[in-house]
Amino acid sequence: MSSSSSTAVVAEDDEPFRQPLPEMISDDASAFDNAATQTFAFSSGNPRIEETRGVMHLFSSSSSDNSNDGVVSSPSPNQNLPVGRKPLVCVLGVPNHMTYADFCQFCASFIQHILEMRIVRTDGMDDQYSVLIRFDSQDSADKFYQHFNGRQFNSLEEEVCHVLFTVDVQFTGYTGSLEHVQPAPASSTEQPSCPVCLERLDQDTSGILTTICNHSFHCSCISKWTDSSCPVCRYCQQQPEKSICFVCQTSENLWMCVICGFVGCGRYKGGHAIIHWKETEHCYSLELETQRVWDYAGDNYVHRLIQSKTDGKLVELNSHCLHGKDNCGSCDCVDSGTSDALLSSKVEAIVNEYNELLAAQLENQKIYYETLLQEAKEETEKIISEAVKKAIAQKLQKMQAKLDRCVTEKKFLDDLNENLLKNQEMWKAKISEIEEREKMALRAKDDKIQDSEAQLRDLMAYLEAEKTLQQLSISNEIKDGTVLPMSVESSTSTGTKGKGKKI
Repeated sequence: MSSSSSTAVVAEDDEPFRQPLPEMISDDASAFDNAATQTFAFSSGNPRIEETRGVMHLFSSSSSDNSNDGVVSSPSPNQNLPVGRKPLVCVLGVPNHMTYADFCQFCASFIQHILEMRIVRTDGMDDQYSVLIRFDSQDSADKFYQHFNGRQFNSLEEEVCHVLFTVDVQFTGYTGSLEHVQPAPASSTEQPSCPVCLERLDQDTSGILTTICNHSFHCSCISKWTDSSCPVCRYCQQQPEKSICFVCQTSENLWMCVICGFVGCGRYKGGHAIIHWKETEHCYSLELETQRVWDYAGDNYVHRLIQSKTDGKLVELNSHCLHGKDNCGSCDCVDSGTSDALLSSKVEAIVNEYNELLAAQLENQKIYYETLLQEAKEETEKIISEAVKKAIAQKLQKMQAKLDRCVTEKKFLDDLNENLLKNQEMWKAKISEIEEREKMALRAKDDKIQDSEAQLRDLMAYLEAEKTLQQLSISNEIKDGTVLPMSVESSTSTGTKGKGKKI
């Protein structure tokens, strides 16, 4: 892993990231197929250019529980660590949203003890990657395992760091162009340089990090790169989601409109891409698998550049030779001057062709979008008109309901007022009758009082007169010396007669 291409073969047995021999995994690998180890297949590199595959053998998480084999000993920090471990660990299941700088910051406390880190893709772990780390000593590896195993990458997320000790790493294959393979002799001591600082990649001075696309950097240099892409080739570890047809959801034979980005299937599937062209007149469509552009109006390919499978660069598509037998374009039938003239004329013709295509497409798109705008305007006006009518109808309905309610209330109040007026007249008559009766009763009462007062005066006068007469009669009798008894009946009858006269 000391070079960016990761193709050098290291002869030492203790090199953890050794490259494979032609016979790939040997029979010694069967020694790792037991209950104490786990095997994970991995790959690295840009799949469009090159890809390196391999297998890593890791101590299982349960192997540490059986490391002591029942022997009772005094507790120590390394008691639960597997026996026969090396200063080589693997961090499994790192989420893809963590950039290289984020991971370097996560393990910053041990960065000075790290000699080498390699980012790989683990088969079967989508949206995740793994990191192989080699330390300068076994003690540093043990402390890293005890500190980070089971720890969350971020307090706001649920992902947990899983650290396992690595038994062995074996590379099993390489696919890609041979131009990228630059084998160096074992005696060569020249070291590659960091693409960022241009200094030599020396493990003794600073740690080395190899990205998932097989480019190596100093850890201190890559930690300043906040993007998830590679600083050299811009390969991003966060791969985009697999495209599907917007209509039928198929993932085969997909074409993308280069004007609006619509993704549809080809004519040999559901034909939604060509249907999109007929509906929108977007005539240029990109085939996602081959990156070639198809012109529906001209019914042919119109691209001039294609992506090289060798190094991923954009190269000019070979022109057809008119003089060769197989149209290879490699004949030497013209001299250099003629070639320059032909090249200039071709370039000018291509420029004119593209200008005409762009002008035609711009005019077509102008007409198309003006039509869309007019339709949208008419639809908007229609929607507004319907909304206004609906609002007016609703408001009129509410006002009519309110008017009906007011008319009903008015009718009720009128009936109530009429009944109250009738009751008022009736009560007025009753009150007048009662007042008249009261006046008559009061007048009769006054008359009775006056008669009673007159009778009382007469009675008082009679009593006083009778008393006077009695006094006079008594005095006369005393003078005469004769006392005559008075009949009670006569006096009573006399008083009764007097009363009859007064009344």
